[in-house]
Formats: sequence, structure tokens, C-alpha cells
Amino acid sequence: MNRYRQFEPLSRNPHVLTILGNFWPREYDLAPYPVERRFIQTDPDTQVLIQTQQPLGEPLAEVVLLHGLEGGGEAGYMRSMAWHALQSGFIAHRFHMRTCGGTERLCKTLYHAGLTSDLRAFLQQLQSEGRDLPVILIGFSLGGNVALKLAGELGETDLIQGVCAISTPIDLGACARRIGERDNALYERRFVSRMKGRLIGTGRYSESDFAAAGTLYDIDNLITAPSFGFRDADHYYSTQSAIEFLDQIRVPGLLIQAKDDTFIPFEIFSHPAVTGNPNLQLLATDHGGHLGFIARRGQRFWVDDVALTFVAKVVREARKASHA
Repeated sequence: MNRYRQFEPLSRNPHVLTILGNFWPREYDLAPYPVERRFIQTDPDTQVLIQTQQPLGEPLAEVVLLHGLEGGGEAGYMRSMAWHALQSGFIAHRFHMRTCGGTERLCKTLYHAGLTSDLRAFLQQLQSEGRDLPVILIGFSLGGNVALKLAGELGETDLIQGVCAISTPIDLGACARRIGERDNALYERRFVSRMKGRLIGTGRYSESDFAAAGTLYDIDNLITAPSFGFRDADHYYSTQSAIEFLDQIRVPGLLIQAKDDTFIPFEIFSHPAVTGNPNLQLLATDHGGHLGFIARRGQRFWVDDVALTFVAKVVREARKASHA
């Protein structure tokens, strides 16, 4: 059994932790780690943004960070994980979903929770550059679903050596229903408002296109699903949930999940695809809310400590395998 530092939450209220996780200040001296902004052409009509930073010494591995719904590379959890990855000697890539990070006009379609083709294209580019370091994916929320789904699609692969998913909606339908409940009304309104703003920002939609959409389900049913050829939101959720791909993962995987996550019903993690794959480990905490793993003492961003401990273990195992 892997040994990870125990989580001692700053609060036991999941809403407090969710909000703290989003707004807690992350102030770092990034001068030694200049950001390289790269735009990757993933298909004829799409460019995605990657922010890459190099550690000071010889790098030990490459971590690819994937943000959550309506997030981006500048989200607090992305910046803190990148910082701690650099401190640990890893190259940090902050990968943006299509239309995110100011790229609305560089993509003809939006992103969705199961869209893995852009990430796969970036990983293939890394491999084509002759890089031989281990590559580990770290996904947050929606980005965790993308990371796990791709790992399942790849199966036996040399594109990645591990995957870590944090606060992940592995069953999109169950999570859409949960976030639509009354105690999540404030969060859902915020997500819907930002999604509408992004849609308008592409120049392909106006407010009248989704005037009646008041929930995430409505947006997915009206815009996301038909944009990608799904019949409706339910078809989109049922085919793009990572839970349908977890049993095919053949690299080490760590799922970090709070039992009191207000967006994600914890019972979905009892699915046989989670419990029956020996490559996967579920690290469940009683508290943490959604991406709210703020610790009472020690390293404040507990999940950074745990995820990078996992990465270090994957790197050690990859070295052993290469020398076997």
C-alpha cells in the first residue's frame, strides 16, 4: 500500500473547503521558471495552448496538468501544482482545453468532458520530439475525466506512464444531476454564466441561442451534445464518462476523492471498473469538498503533495523497468 500523508482539513465544511480551494492565494516567484507558450495544431480547425515550464536541474519527468470546467492554466490549483512539480524536478505542462486560455477564436468547436483527441495529439508530439522522460497526467475535475478516459483508450501504451485524477466526475450523468441540486445552485449559476460567456466569445453564438438554458444539463443538451454529434446530453454523458474506460487502464492510476464532494456522489466510486482494476488506487478522504484539499498544517495544498508523491513513485518504477 502506498503511504501518503494524511489529510487534516482546515475545515470540515465541504462548501468552505471548495471555496477556499478556489480562492486561496498562490503567490510564487516564477522568475527562475519562465513560461513557454505553445500553440499546438490538433486538427485543421483547432489550436490549443500549452504553458510549459522547466525545472532548474536535469528534469526527472514531465507532468501534464489538465484543468476543470471553465478553468485554465491560471487557475489556482493549476499554478500550485505546476510550482510544486517544478520544485520536485519535473517539467510542468499546463494543457488548455480547446477555446480556453484565450483561444476561443482558434477553435471551431468547444471542448467537452470526454474530448481526448487534443491531449493525445500533444502527447504524440512530445514523443515525436524524441523525449524519453516518463509522462504522467494530472487531471482536475473535468480534466480528470479526460485524463482517465484517454488512459483507458490507450490501454497498453508508451505515451504515458501514469495518471492521477482529482475530484473527478467519472460518471457525468450522476454528477450533472448532483450539481443541479439546490445546495449547488450558486456554483451551477457561476458555471453556466461562464460557459455562456465562452460560447459568445467564440463569435458563433449569441445570447438568444441559449436564453432558456439555466443549468449545465441545459447547456450540454442545447449546445455541447449536438456540436459533437451526440443525440442529447444523456447520450453525451453515457458515452464520454471515464467510468466506461477505467477497466482498460494499464498504467498506474491514482484517484483522489473527498467523500463530501458536493458535486460528485461518492457512491460512483464503488463501481467495479474502479474496484476491479489492480492498476487503480482510490485515495478517499472524509472531507475536502470539490478541489478543496486545504490542509490545517504542513504543506497547505495537500493534494499537490500526494499527487507528486505518486508521480515520484511512477518515475522510480519506470527507471527500474528501463534497467531491467
